[in-house]
Amino acid sequence: MKSLKLFAIITAVAAVASTATVSASPEAGKPSTCRTPPQEPPPLTPTTVTTIGQAYYCIFDNYFSGPVLDSRDLLQPAFAAFTRELQRRGLDQANASAPVLTGKRDADWRAFSKAYQDIVAKLPADVHQAVAEVTITAMVDSLNDNHARWMRPTESDSVPVGFLPSHARGPGRTDPTTSGPAFVVDLLPGSAAANAGIKLGDEILTVNDVPLFINGVAVPGVVEWLMEAKEGQQVKLTMRRPSTGETKTYTLTVTKPSGPPPQREVVESKLLPGDVAYVSMRGFARDAADKVLKAIADLGKDRTLRGVVLDLRGNGGGSPDEVKKLVSSWVHGKTYSYWCDVKDKCTPNRTDDSVPLVNLPLITLTDRRCASACDAFSSAAKVLKFGTLVGQRTAGAVSGPGDGWVLDDGSMIGLPKIHEIGPDRAKVDTVGVPPDHFAPITAADLSAGRDPGVAKALALLK
Repeated sequence: MKSLKLFAIITAVAAVASTATVSASPEAGKPSTCRTPPQEPPPLTPTTVTTIGQAYYCIFDNYFSGPVLDSRDLLQPAFAAFTRELQRRGLDQANASAPVLTGKRDADWRAFSKAYQDIVAKLPADVHQAVAEVTITAMVDSLNDNHARWMRPTESDSVPVGFLPSHARGPGRTDPTTSGPAFVVDLLPGSAAANAGIKLGDEILTVNDVPLFINGVAVPGVVEWLMEAKEGQQVKLTMRRPSTGETKTYTLTVTKPSGPPPQREVVESKLLPGDVAYVSMRGFARDAADKVLKAIADLGKDRTLRGVVLDLRGNGGGSPDEVKKLVSSWVHGKTYSYWCDVKDKCTPNRTDDSVPLVNLPLITLTDRRCASACDAFSSAAKVLKFGTLVGQRTAGAVSGPGDGWVLDDGSMIGLPKIHEIGPDRAKVDTVGVPPDHFAPITAADLSAGRDPGVAKALALLK
């Protein structure tokens, strides 16, 4: 599962990567620069101190705050994570003291590199990759930016158990607002979970007899059992079905699908009672906005539509161009967001007034999985008042669009070059967009086949 998710992330980052080259020239003792992604993924090689150095300089050259970033803010967290990994493995060393850092980028890198290499030289060869991955991950994570990530696709044996739990927010991540119990919000047809009879809305009480949440906090190791199961591994789940009150234990043997996973359409549509168009949009993928508009037009061919329910629940984002197209379908002559540099010099993103207006009332359904481009669209709809939001607060994961850069080991680093704010200049990132009407979908709703978001939308359109 991990490798599939990372491949999807890498593909998404590469899709928005620019074709510019890095202008910095190599200097003595300085790693070669990171580069734009090639057409074909490069082969993977070991992650070394040179790779870490490439990531270090790539951040300065290409990240939003790179021009003013203090080198110590990158290298100190990286070295701390490195030494923690040594301790965790019982491999700590007497010479593993932090290098003296001064805030001078090149000098600090030389000091860090020497200290790192001196320590790694005394480690068993079979742990070199692991400590390098921990170190580079900590350096990128120190940016505290939800769109900055180091990614190395692996030949992992991880296989999806077959369902998406409500707490999940990407590989190994948990929604910090979730306190449990988690429940099934999506189910993969033909998976071990689906074949065992697990249903939407089923609550996850324990995994391998250990609670998924303890005192309202997700247990990382238990999350890993659930989300990173290995092929052939058995996962024991105790689950409760809200619609019946029944508690049942499932023992799933996780196996890889025999073929590629079933592909769902990015855009699906249907007619709701009262001549209301319902359009579900799973992501802001290329041409997704056109597909939404076509779906609305098709539903309105033989009738006069009274409104549109645009379901963005579970929409993880995508292309800024698709956001622009969809916003411009409901409003003209407006700035719908700003892209700002580290000095707060902001460029307005304005609607494309050549796009025909839909001219129908819009209700947008949102939830905690509506992220990135979905955050951006939701913010525009709410602030510019061309749509009403129903559901839950969005994810607040919209730091800014970025580029992907390839390192010498074949891994990739994704870095936002700019940060995004809303049309009213308010920060959406880390905060999210609150709905105009709260209508969260609960485990009981899913289990009973109810959709309070759609019900509220229809009530508002009467």
